[in-house]
Amino acid sequence: MSRFRPIDRDIDFLLPPSVQEWLPEGHLARYLVEVAEGLELREP
Repeated sequence: MSRFRPIDRDIDFLLPPSVQEWLPEGHLARYLVEVAEGLELREP
């Protein structure tokens, strides 16, 4: 058994162009993005 995975040099991206395609609905990362977008980070 080989230690290395076979590679396909015709693949342009290692990950999908959109993270939305990569993460399933209800994933914790989606929730964290929503929380971070809701934070008020401007100086008073």
